[in-house]
Amino acid sequence: MAHPELDPDVLDARLAAAKEASRRLATATTAEKDAALAHVSRLLRERTDEIVAANLRDLDAGRASGLADGLLDRLTLDERRIAALADAVLEVVALDDPVGQTVSGRTLPSGVRIDQLRVPLGVVGAIYEARPNVTVDIASLALKSGNAVVLRGGTAAEQTNDVLRAVLRAAFEAAGLPGDAVQTVDDYGRAGARHLMQARDYVDVLIPRGSAALIRAVVDEAKVPVIETGAGVVHMFLDESAREDWAVELVHNAKVQRPSVCNALETLLVHRAAAERLLPAVLDRLEASGVTVHGDERVRAIRPDIAPVTDEDFATEHMSLDLSVGIVDSLDDALAHIRRFSTKHTESIVTNDLSNAERFLNEVDSAAVMVNASTRFTDGGEFGFGAEVGISTQKLHARGPMGLPELTSTKWIVRGAGHVRA
Repeated sequence: MAHPELDPDVLDARLAAAKEASRRLATATTAEKDAALAHVSRLLRERTDEIVAANLRDLDAGRASGLADGLLDRLTLDERRIAALADAVLEVVALDDPVGQTVSGRTLPSGVRIDQLRVPLGVVGAIYEARPNVTVDIASLALKSGNAVVLRGGTAAEQTNDVLRAVLRAAFEAAGLPGDAVQTVDDYGRAGARHLMQARDYVDVLIPRGSAALIRAVVDEAKVPVIETGAGVVHMFLDESAREDWAVELVHNAKVQRPSVCNALETLLVHRAAAERLLPAVLDRLEASGVTVHGDERVRAIRPDIAPVTDEDFATEHMSLDLSVGIVDSLDDALAHIRRFSTKHTESIVTNDLSNAERFLNEVDSAAVMVNASTRFTDGGEFGFGAEVGISTQKLHARGPMGLPELTSTKWIVRGAGHVRA
């Protein structure tokens, strides 16, 4: 879709409006915010046909432009997914409002009282691609935490996002809150995204969600502070004690349930002492579901018909029914492989050995580390956040699935009675 030439004054006016709206949201009551979210959920259901029609237009354009199957899946908003979005918004209503919560507090020896309280970040910019559900997730969490949002949802989802933003603005206004709390730069395409990344006077934090290339571009180009979310080169390790039934089910669920998302399994590592016992059943189940397995030499010695794996495969977030598989000699080798190729999103070990489990949990440096569980659990909804802004793979401020508390900062409240410092 062609975009008009960038008009900085128009975009700055939108960003200024978002900044002004954020001041109103920062003082909004929980009841006001929850009423707006209830309107969002209701309007999503009432306008489902309109959303689906816009989404079908985006899907047709995506197919015509050669959009990959994994991105088409992320782009799709059918009736079932819209209903799930509406339910997720109501789950946010049920969550505690973090704004004003006391993180810590004490009275100093001088008699001065200090309290650290949660406050909104202000204006949150979000850059993402082919994920219209993120439009609703981010706006809902931002509202509950008292923030305005400026959205760059990508050309692939532009028509869907137009309708969703109209829903959000109408819902906010119906509850007496400013519709200007939801803004976009989508109509200016990449130039709009670059303007958003430079807008330090208006935007307090920027959150990218999408491919490794998109996230890296935002991190490299942005002047606005960035909370880095990460691509999901996700690992699972089957050690020598792993139960076969658990291995088969966990690998299959982690890879197949929804392969296009960032918590889907991309690399399977198997201890050499368990390879001949576990791999045949694991690979049979995967291949029956259409998975293309890429294996190293030792894997191909067990299953000669599979494709060879390369270091590039091990470093790739496939977002498809492709899986890289390797055999390692020890837990140490598995940990070394993960350190080399992981994007620090999610890793899991399948084991009956408590010592191995504890070593894996302690030594793997990722946002989520699991024992005997599918990697698909790394998700804001599954973690009880109602939805998520993204999954942070950095170590500052927020790490892992980001919910309401991660969209707040803190400030110190100091109360005295004529106190002066000695």
